[in-house]
Amino acid sequence: MKILRTAIIMLITMILTSGGFTAHAQAYDNTPVSLSKEKIKINGQVCYSHVVLERQTLFSISKAYNVSLEDIYKYNPNLKETGLKKNSIIIIPAIENEVAATTVSQTVATETKEEKVSEVAAATVQEPSSPVKKEEKKKKTHTVKWYENLDDIAAKYGVTAEEIIAANHLEGRKIKSRMKLMIPEPGEIVLAEKEEEATDIQENIAENEEVAEVKDEEPAKIWKPIIRKENVSAALLLPFKATGTSGSRSNMDFYSGVLLAVNDLASSGTSIDLSVFDIADNRSAISGSVLNDNDIVIGPVSTRDLTDVFSTGGDKVMVVSPLDPKAESLVPANPNMIQAPTPHKIQYDDLTAWMKEETSAEDKVIFITEKGVRHTEATFQMKQSIDSSGLAYSAFSYSILEGRSIEKPLKDLMTTTGANRVLIASESEAFVNDVVRNLNMMIHQKYNVILYGASKIRSFETIEVENFHKTNMHVSLTYYIDYNDPRVKSFLLKYRALFNTEPSQFAFQGYDIASYFIDLCSKYGNNWQEHMSNEARSMLQSSFRCIKNGDGGYVNHGVRRIVYGKDWTISKVR
Repeated sequence: MKILRTAIIMLITMILTSGGFTAHAQAYDNTPVSLSKEKIKINGQVCYSHVVLERQTLFSISKAYNVSLEDIYKYNPNLKETGLKKNSIIIIPAIENEVAATTVSQTVATETKEEKVSEVAAATVQEPSSPVKKEEKKKKTHTVKWYENLDDIAAKYGVTAEEIIAANHLEGRKIKSRMKLMIPEPGEIVLAEKEEEATDIQENIAENEEVAEVKDEEPAKIWKPIIRKENVSAALLLPFKATGTSGSRSNMDFYSGVLLAVNDLASSGTSIDLSVFDIADNRSAISGSVLNDNDIVIGPVSTRDLTDVFSTGGDKVMVVSPLDPKAESLVPANPNMIQAPTPHKIQYDDLTAWMKEETSAEDKVIFITEKGVRHTEATFQMKQSIDSSGLAYSAFSYSILEGRSIEKPLKDLMTTTGANRVLIASESEAFVNDVVRNLNMMIHQKYNVILYGASKIRSFETIEVENFHKTNMHVSLTYYIDYNDPRVKSFLLKYRALFNTEPSQFAFQGYDIASYFIDLCSKYGNNWQEHMSNEARSMLQSSFRCIKNGDGGYVNHGVRRIVYGKDWTISKVR
């Protein structure tokens, strides 16, 4: 070993003295560090969001940003354990002079941009063009990627597929990779049709004064101008516990999804100023003065923290509750709140509505509950849902100790000519497992059984998945990811490349919420919440259909439906 060490030292000495050092230094030099253009705010501190490239080191990064290693570790506490990884994102605090310089440069750039816009506007006034030419100037061009369909592109730019078809004179919905599409401004084509309708109304008013009395207020209601917001200010409030020994993994994953959504929105032309607050270490961030400076606030997570938001003056900005289903209780008293997770009661209502849609005259509906136990709120809500649906059903209750002797009474409730649609109102894994076992016995005896379940049934580990397929189980649920969806495939590729890991459910939720609500804010401006009920969208993991709750806030009624097929497939039907 001593000989080897001596030989290495001699070799290094020879290289240094022979002039070979320079050549080798150039070949293996660290990758130059360029200052990131992405900036965020964390607890009021402006920070860079830096993507680590291959062969970059903490030392080279600290020198490029003119910060100490201690500052980098302060904002990235996990670095000491994980080390620096390629394609990972680290947070770099911006020093004051850099922030000031950046602000000045941005101001100059903005002023220059405004001057150019003014010049264009002046030229337009001096040389009037035809309406067709004006439309062409407004349109963006999009090159179709291999994984995109027409609906994906429409959702990206906030327009409809029909508008894109009309703008490009397409014969149908079929598009090809690398095709260049003209993207109209949101509502551009529709607005032209509305203007014609408005002209017709005015003509009718001139001809008939009685019509004028009825139509007098319609133009103001129908043609209320929508002013698109060029720059959206958003705040993210999460308990990261960044300064502690261990941060919150789920919240960091949610944040990662938000960052990717912001990046995608920016690439489609939306300018976003995102401020991020770690409310676990800085409760002062939950204040009206902070919140009301933004167009939208995402978070906090818990009901307690949300209560603090509304009690400290956050009453002028729309606040999205992103994860906690129990936060629904705050909606009636807070008109500016949006409950993103769909409440369980709405899932049950959708489940029973689904049963009603599929039930024919030859079918039987059986509602099964566990006897001799205290029923939970969920079982009561499910009972309310099936009662309010108007479905005719047979109620069947038994204890788990009777599970081996219910074959005959269960058969008495079933039909051999139609489908037997079964709903289990229980959160007991053992009881549900026993019901499924008995239903499979009926299937073996040639009974047609279809099981309907809420989302929790999928989490029961003791129930074999094959039994879900045998019973052709139908499930209404809040979250479901269809990995065959091209949008999901695109998200996975980008997330893996950026963060070098697989996205969790929380990462998907962060992406969906930020993509949906920030886009609405940009598309409709200051009154964007008034348009939510007409902007139902299916995102990657969640669906959004936000309905106002009386005088209170908004509740998401978006529910997904999946079916476990007897051919071992799982299909999303809505």
